[in-house]
Amino acid sequence: MATTEITNQEFDQMIQASARKLKRNADFINSLNVFPVPDGDTGTNMSLSMESGAKYEMDEPSEHVGKLAGALAKGLLMGARGNSGVILSQIFRGFSKSVEDKATLNADDLAQAFADGAQTAYKAVMKPTEGTILTVIREAAKAGNDAAEEKDDIVYVMDAVTKAGKEALKKTTDLLPVLKEVGVVDSGGQGLTFVFDAFDDVLNGRTEAEVDQPDEEQMDEMVDAKHHQSVQGKIDPADIKYGYCTQIMVRIGKGLQVEQDFDYDTFYNYLAKLGDSLLVVNDDDVVKVHVHTEHPGKVLAWGQQFGDLAIVKVDNMRQQQEEIIEKDDPVEAEQTVPDTNGTAIIAIASGEGVDKLFRSLGVTHIISGGQTMNPSTADIVSAINESHAKRAIILPNNKNIFLAAEQAIEVADIPAKIVHSRNISQGMTALMGFNPDSKLDDNVTAMEDNLSSVKNGEVTTAIRDTTVQGKTIKKGNFMGIIDGTIATTKPTILEAASEMVKLMLDEDSEIVTIIYGKDAKRADAEKLESTVQALDDELEIEVHEGDQPVYPFIVSVE
Repeated sequence: MATTEITNQEFDQMIQASARKLKRNADFINSLNVFPVPDGDTGTNMSLSMESGAKYEMDEPSEHVGKLAGALAKGLLMGARGNSGVILSQIFRGFSKSVEDKATLNADDLAQAFADGAQTAYKAVMKPTEGTILTVIREAAKAGNDAAEEKDDIVYVMDAVTKAGKEALKKTTDLLPVLKEVGVVDSGGQGLTFVFDAFDDVLNGRTEAEVDQPDEEQMDEMVDAKHHQSVQGKIDPADIKYGYCTQIMVRIGKGLQVEQDFDYDTFYNYLAKLGDSLLVVNDDDVVKVHVHTEHPGKVLAWGQQFGDLAIVKVDNMRQQQEEIIEKDDPVEAEQTVPDTNGTAIIAIASGEGVDKLFRSLGVTHIISGGQTMNPSTADIVSAINESHAKRAIILPNNKNIFLAAEQAIEVADIPAKIVHSRNISQGMTALMGFNPDSKLDDNVTAMEDNLSSVKNGEVTTAIRDTTVQGKTIKKGNFMGIIDGTIATTKPTILEAASEMVKLMLDEDSEIVTIIYGKDAKRADAEKLESTVQALDDELEIEVHEGDQPVYPFIVSVE
């Protein structure tokens, strides 16, 4: 039986079904990556982002659709990963604002919500590109508005949105030359059509949308995913000042022990005295708290003065740290924390060796991630807030992390800026411009100015046969990618790496840095070093073990 209006029950089913549908289809969405490299992650990013939104929506106790939509938007914001996840969060940010006063939704409400979602998403992107997820939401929203004018029927509207979204998705192949060359549709747009499909299934009463039940363990809260970051490594558990990671959700004004009207400053300031790593997020109905403290009971008692406790979670971080130390290699060089004069320098990177390189250049905090797993907005917010610094600089080292980083600095507790490094080479070169005695804006300017002084090369394996950027590529061959462009493809890793470096060199080249990853050996790196030295015996060449995944070689030329 078709649905005539969206109540809290239908809305919850729509959101949970969309999270499950994205999860089931994440690998397929990933496979639409234009480059045949093994780091296509659009599906993974959209799935994890939606899981975060769905978890927030599921935890929201209100039966008011507007409140549920607000919780969804908040969860998507904090869990957003990669550009696709951030744009998805912006679509539902606009959607939620449109319906914030609606207890239930009719056909006009739904159509307008999609239209507002499209408008918000376009505004969030500095240079909107047609042939992407933006095209899909815009054309789908237009179809929804047209349908709402024809019929006061919510199913009719959702059917129209879904159909138009799929038609727009097909057009993306022709709108973007790179998609047409490879013969695929836009991966982000494909993910959005799965969301539409799930909504449409629920509103039409199709039971296949409800076959899979939500997996609580797989939809863990993203906002607190990095709560343990401040106690990782070789810290002695006894040195942890605040030993209990405490999380609560308070239903404001509900319950039998309410003694105070909620005031954010009053609520926050008391908790700030109990510990550190404090994060307080609220709307009109709910306040969620994350804090490291020695007195979890006081946190719970304080929360109860403002409402009843819907969620309580307390973790003993000293015990967690003991377990971490037991699992880790017992022999490891002690890291020296660089003196940055109160500035946290936070880099996103993968690979133990790459981490050490960044720390040796002045990075104070590492967020694990990059090509194969983009960190969420919440991951970056947590790193900033838990740095205990006066200010922060973010090195994304991947353009797909820019939007999540931009959202993170908007909600962080301290002033933070982004240095728009697109790869590991740029991130390391940017650090040469940092001066601990300079102001935040001056440091960012100097570090940004350094980005253009380095060329970045990456070698990886082709995962399928394709033709892209005018090159015919065979599955299993090795590609040399220079600053995002496939420059060469060869049957062996050393052939590809050698040809790539040769193309990177010019008369001004002075320093070549070779970082070899998990899928390369030291002997391979030394052979490449000898080959490069033979090209120009005046070059200064450095070789480092990076342990990075996906790319056996990362090479920088300065």
